[in-house]
Amino acid sequence: MIESELLTMAYPPLLVFAAAILVWLLPRAVGFTFGALSLAAVLAISLVVPEGSYLTGTFLGHFDVVPFFVDPFSRFVGIGLGLLGVCTVIYAYSSGASRTFTAIALSYVASSIGAAFAGDWLVLVFMWEIMAITSTVVVWYYGGDAVRAGYRYALLHGTGGVLVMFAVAAHYVTTGTFVYDLSAGLADGLPQLLAMLGMGVNVAFIGLHYWLPDTYPRPSFVASAFLAAYTTKTSAFILYRAFPDDGHLFLAYMGGLMSIYGATFALLQHDMRALLSYHIQAQLGYIVAGIGIGTSIATAGAIGHLFNNILFKSLLFMAVGVVIYRTGENDLYELGGLWREMPLTAIAFGLGAFSITAIPGFNGYVSKGMLFDAADPHYFGAPEYEALYWLLYIGAIGTLLSFIKLGYYVFFHGESDIEVPDAKPGQVIAMFGLGGACLLFGVWWQGFADLMPVIEESTHTFMANGAEKHLHPYSPSHRRTAATLTAISLVTFVIVRKPLSKLEFTDPGSIIYPIGYYLGRWSMLATTNLYAAVDRLAVAFVKRWYWIGNNPVLAVDAAARRLPMVDVAERQPADGGRPSTIHLRAGIGTTVLLLTVALTIVIWLLV
Repeated sequence: MIESELLTMAYPPLLVFAAAILVWLLPRAVGFTFGALSLAAVLAISLVVPEGSYLTGTFLGHFDVVPFFVDPFSRFVGIGLGLLGVCTVIYAYSSGASRTFTAIALSYVASSIGAAFAGDWLVLVFMWEIMAITSTVVVWYYGGDAVRAGYRYALLHGTGGVLVMFAVAAHYVTTGTFVYDLSAGLADGLPQLLAMLGMGVNVAFIGLHYWLPDTYPRPSFVASAFLAAYTTKTSAFILYRAFPDDGHLFLAYMGGLMSIYGATFALLQHDMRALLSYHIQAQLGYIVAGIGIGTSIATAGAIGHLFNNILFKSLLFMAVGVVIYRTGENDLYELGGLWREMPLTAIAFGLGAFSITAIPGFNGYVSKGMLFDAADPHYFGAPEYEALYWLLYIGAIGTLLSFIKLGYYVFFHGESDIEVPDAKPGQVIAMFGLGGACLLFGVWWQGFADLMPVIEESTHTFMANGAEKHLHPYSPSHRRTAATLTAISLVTFVIVRKPLSKLEFTDPGSIIYPIGYYLGRWSMLATTNLYAAVDRLAVAFVKRWYWIGNNPVLAVDAAARRLPMVDVAERQPADGGRPSTIHLRAGIGTTVLLLTVALTIVIWLLV
């Protein structure tokens, strides 16, 4: 048995980074085995390492850093990321993913785990940027349309990363430290504003979300299975780190609107992975709403739903990926009757669909119910969150409608006109591993609650309205709510099924890219033309003074001629009239470097 003390010496991201190198260098089966084992180690570390700070130190001899920090929140997220990682590596191996691609994907996973376990904002920014770079390469690896989508993805996430970096810098100026304040998060004012904008990109705030449906349907289906969880869920967790206290009304209502917006546009999609991508935004909406409310039950529900999303969202991308892998078809309206051809895939999809739609007996029912209770003034919500409760309620109906539609058209509508094999053994193992966890944590909700932060272990109690309350996810009122939502959704689907199949609206968020393109193009042209104008002026200035230095008398004569009533005799240039031969050889890069060095020296002298 591995001692927990030994595990504290193992830095989880480093284990996965090392495994990524081994996957790239070793024979395929051996390398993938190391990849799965490294993530199993992350799972084990998350389960058994005592709470505390590990690998503490200083950066540049001045800044305190905590690369490896374990508390109930990072432990919980680490368990989810580790479990998912094992399943995705198995899925990638069985799906024929190359060693190079999987090595890149594991580097991406490692950076996500590093961000989750970071105990200070400096390490977080470092891991955040690696996560953005590696996830972009995961998208690019597939080629084709994924390259353009990956470029747009990189630009938007790069911008978000810069805003987060500025937020962290402003936080340091205000507080004098990068180490997390677990009770207060980032400093009020400018740091929180910048963080909300920067992190809002990764968690798909409305208006900053279109990279999700634009990017995730374009690379390989294996890449989509990796991408489905790590960026968005890790970022939602970091959003909680930045805003751990309650009362962020903007965040709460942004989450409620995200749940409706994502579910609505998911319902209008033909592409299966685009539908799932919009539902990433919808489910993130529930998490963001819980973070915004910030009470004990809301926080537990938000982090619990984040954990559950890691499981069922990746499961759904895996199941849809198998359908695409076997049929070569992305459009759900071109499929049908596949449950006879692919019963195991259909069951796996059902496990994920029942989980995300919060059907009793599955994990999503437990966490989503907690978020409903946190917003409902009749349970533990404040009066100002009553409208939020109804936003989440409508979002839940949209989620049910979307997955009824997806399951109906892919697996049950009509007869399949093609014969295709079911999922490969490794794909089945990965899908049922995640699906089994979704079912386990729905039935054995007590075990799920024991893992949750904020909820008291064994007693399953939490503080609400100044009193101790007990968690009762399967109370009659909760079951009635679930039954009502399901009934409304089934009836609505019967009514709207045919007209819905003819609808396909463009997401207003798509205008961001053409606007961004033209703004970028115009700003680039403005910048380069300005640089060229300054360059011409600088060269003309230097040439003029070079000539004056060689011909001082002629220069005086030329100046005198400009004066009225002055008669100047003609003279010959000392240099024979030759133009200046001075050449400026520094390009823009060297010029910027020289200016940076000069400014650094000036600042150093001033300090």
